[in-house]
Amino acid sequence: MTSRRALLAGLAALPVATAAAAERKERRSKKRKEPQPTVQHVDVAVIGAGVFGAWTAWHLLRAGRSVRLFDAYGAGHARSSSGGESRVIRMGYGADTIYSEMARESLRYWKDLSDTASAPIFHNTGVLWFAPEGDAYTRQSLDWLRANRVGHEHGDAMWLQARYRQIQFYQGETGILETEAGALIAGRGVQEVIADARIAVEPVVMPAPLLSKKIQRHTLPDGGTADHLVYALGPWLAELFPQQLMHRIVATRQEVYHFGAPQGDTRFAPPALPVWADFNNGRIVYGIPDIEGAGFKIAIDVHGPVVDPDTMERQLTPAGIAEARAYVARRFPGLANAPLIGGRVCQYENSSNGDYLIDRLPGQERVWLVGGGSGHGFKNGPAVGKRVAAHILDPNLPVEPRFGFASKGTVAGRTVF
Repeated sequence: MTSRRALLAGLAALPVATAAAAERKERRSKKRKEPQPTVQHVDVAVIGAGVFGAWTAWHLLRAGRSVRLFDAYGAGHARSSSGGESRVIRMGYGADTIYSEMARESLRYWKDLSDTASAPIFHNTGVLWFAPEGDAYTRQSLDWLRANRVGHEHGDAMWLQARYRQIQFYQGETGILETEAGALIAGRGVQEVIADARIAVEPVVMPAPLLSKKIQRHTLPDGGTADHLVYALGPWLAELFPQQLMHRIVATRQEVYHFGAPQGDTRFAPPALPVWADFNNGRIVYGIPDIEGAGFKIAIDVHGPVVDPDTMERQLTPAGIAEARAYVARRFPGLANAPLIGGRVCQYENSSNGDYLIDRLPGQERVWLVGGGSGHGFKNGPAVGKRVAAHILDPNLPVEPRFGFASKGTVAGRTVF
C-alpha cells in the first residue's frame, strides 16, 4: 500500500510537474506559430518553376550553388506558359542567329535529359518548314543550317508533295526539313528538369524583393534569406513589377486543338509526319503529329486578346475551332472530318520587341527578371537558364543588349515561334 507520506509527497510535486508540462506545451505552441525556414540561407532563390526557372536552378546547382525554387501553383502547372502537352524545337530562325545558336545549344541538354528520363522528353520527328519560294526568312534559315552543318533536307513543291502526300502543298512553295529537330514534351519536361536537379518546388506566393540592408541579403517569406533572386514568372512578371514592366510584357490568350485520325491511319503520326510549320500570308500555322496519343495538334500563331493568367476561363471558342477545322480541311484533307479530341487555352507572354528579358531589376544588382518567352521560349529554356546562371556566377558578364531592360518598349511585338 502507498504510505501517507509518499502520497503527500506526490501531491506536493503535482504543481511543479503541471507547471513544467505547461511550459513545454507553450514552447511547442510557439514553435508552431513561428515556423523555421527549411534552409536558413541560400545563394539563389528562383521564383517561378516554369522552363526558365527550372533550367536556371538546374545550372546553378550544377555549378555548386545552393538554391531554393518557388512557384505559387507548382512545376509546369496548367496555367503556366510552360504547361501542356508539347512544344516545337527547331534551329532555323532566318537571319536571327542568336536564337538559332541558343536552340542548338538547348537541344543537347533536352536530348541528354530525355535519354535519362523515365519517358521521352524529346521526340526526333524532324521539323518541316514550308513557305512561298523566294521567302527571305526561309532562305536565310537554309543558309544558317548549311553553314553550321545542321542536318536538313530541302526542295520545291514537287519534292514536298512526293514526300508528304497527306499535306496539300501549293504551286510555288518550297520547304526545309530539319532532321535533327522535333517535339518536346512540355509540362512533364519541366518536372523532369526539376527532378534531375534534385530540388523540391516550394508552393509559395513570392512578394516583390525585400532587401535587408543590415545583412545585405534578401528576405524570403518563411524568414530564410538569399543573396540573389531570380524572378522567372512568365506572364506574372508584369503583375509583380507593374511600374517597370506594364505594357512591356503582355499576356495574350492562345488556343491549340487536337484532332483524332481514324483507327489504323498512321499518316498523321511519326515517322510519316514530322512537326510542321506553314509560313504563308504573313503568319505561321504550325502543328505536331500524334505523339503519345495526344492526337494531331494545330495552333495558329496570331496573338489573341490580352488576358490575366490567374482568372482567364480556359474554354475553346467555337470561332477558333471553326478556323482550325477549315485550315485542316485545306492542308490535311485526310483529317477534314476528324473529331476534335482535345484542346488547350494557354497564353504567350509577349515582350515588346519579341526578345527575351534577361536583365537586372533596375536599381537592384542581385535581382534578375527573366521572361518574355513570346511563344518561342520553351525550346530555349536550357540556354536561357545557363545564361542567367552565368550572370550570377560572374557579375561582370555583360547583358545581351537585345535581352536588356532598356530594349523593351511599350508595344507588344512579334512572335517568332
